[in-house]
Amino acid sequence: MRTRVLMFGWEFPPFNSGGLGVACLGLTKALSVLGSEILFVMPKRLDIRAPWTQLIFADEADITVHTYNSALTPYITSKSYSRGEGEGGSIYAGDLFGEVERYARFGARIASKERFDIIYAHDWLSFGAGMAAKRATGKPLIVHVHATEFDRSGGLNVNQHVYDIERAGMQRADCVIAVSEFTKRIIVERYGVPADKVKVVYNGIDETTAPTHEYELSRLRALKRSGYKLVLFLGRITLQKGPDYFLQAAARVLKYEKNVLFVVSGSGDMEAQMMQLAGSLGIAHAVFFTGFLHGKERDEIYSAADLFVMPSVSEPFGIAALEAMRLGAPIIISKQSGVAEVVRNALKVDFWDVEKMADMILGVLRSPALRYSMAEHGKREAENLTWEEAARKVDGIIHQLV
Repeated sequence: MRTRVLMFGWEFPPFNSGGLGVACLGLTKALSVLGSEILFVMPKRLDIRAPWTQLIFADEADITVHTYNSALTPYITSKSYSRGEGEGGSIYAGDLFGEVERYARFGARIASKERFDIIYAHDWLSFGAGMAAKRATGKPLIVHVHATEFDRSGGLNVNQHVYDIERAGMQRADCVIAVSEFTKRIIVERYGVPADKVKVVYNGIDETTAPTHEYELSRLRALKRSGYKLVLFLGRITLQKGPDYFLQAAARVLKYEKNVLFVVSGSGDMEAQMMQLAGSLGIAHAVFFTGFLHGKERDEIYSAADLFVMPSVSEPFGIAALEAMRLGAPIIISKQSGVAEVVRNALKVDFWDVEKMADMILGVLRSPALRYSMAEHGKREAENLTWEEAARKVDGIIHQLV
C-alpha cells in the first residue's frame, strides 16, 4: 500500500541550524524510496529543492534567505528569538510562540485540503500544526521528538510554555518516536507518556546527508604541516552542548602538549562567555572560534580534525558525531548522548569528567596507531548507520497505525 504522509517540519536543508533539518532530509528521502508519498509542510516559503517530496508552504510569502540568516531554528529561546538572535538574526515576526500558533492554524487548513493517510510532526514547533490537523481530519498522528526542553535547557529553567506544547503533542499523538533510549526515558519520566507508546528510531547518515571531502584544505594545511594537532568542537555554543567542559579539558591537555589547537565551531548564546573563559584559563592563544560554518567550510573542519569531541550535557542523539566519523575523524562523545548507544568505535566519557576527557584526548593525539584505527573503523561503522534503516522502522510504525 502506498501511504501518503502529511509531515510538518520547521527546518530543512540548506535552511537548518542543526540536526533536526538533516533528519527531515534523510528521513523523507529514505521513506520515499520505500514507497511513501511525503507532503512536507514548512511554515514559510523558502528556496528548497526536494524532488522526492511534495513541498507545501504554510503561507504564500516568497522569502529567500541564506542558510546563515535563517531564524527557522528550534534551538533558540523565545526571548532570544524576539531579540533577533538566530543564526545571523531573525527575518520573521519577533514572537516565536506567535509564529508557532500561526503555523498551527495553517495546519488545520492544509489538512482539510489535502489527501493523506497519516500526520507526522517533528519537534515542538510543529506539534501544534500536527494536533490541529488531527482535530480537523481524525487521522492518526505521529510526533517525532528530536530534542526536549530538558535537553535544550540542560534541565535548568525549563520554559513552561514549550513544555506544555511538547506534553500536549506527545499525549495526543497515537505514537511518539524518540531518537534514542536516552530521550525515551525523558519522555516517559518527565512527560508521563506510557513507555509502550514510545518507539525508538535512531538517526542515520548516508549519501543524502553525509558531508563530503572533495575540496582543498589550504587554510588549515600550513598549521598541520607545522606539527599542530587539531581538536574540534562543532555544535551550538549553548549549555546543552557542554562547550565549557571542552575548554576545561583543553586547558589540561595544553599543560602537557603545546602543539595542539582547539577549534570551537558554531554559534550560540554562550559564545562570548566561552571566549572569556578561554582567556581566564590562559589558553586563548590555542583556541579558535570559527563562528557558524556550513557547506564546504564545515566539511573542511571535520576532515582537518585529528579528533572530534562532543561533551554534551544532554544530547538526544548527536548527528555531528556520525558526520565526523564519516569523514574519518576519531571521536570522543559524552555518555549522556543517544549516539553513544549505537556506536562502538568511539571513546565515551561523562561530560563533567574533564580530567578523564583530557586523558582521552592526550591518548588519541599521542598514538597515531590508535587514531588511525578509530578513524578507519569509525568510518566503516558510520557507513552502516543509514537513513534507510531508520526509514524502515518508521515505515513499519506508519503501516501499523494506518
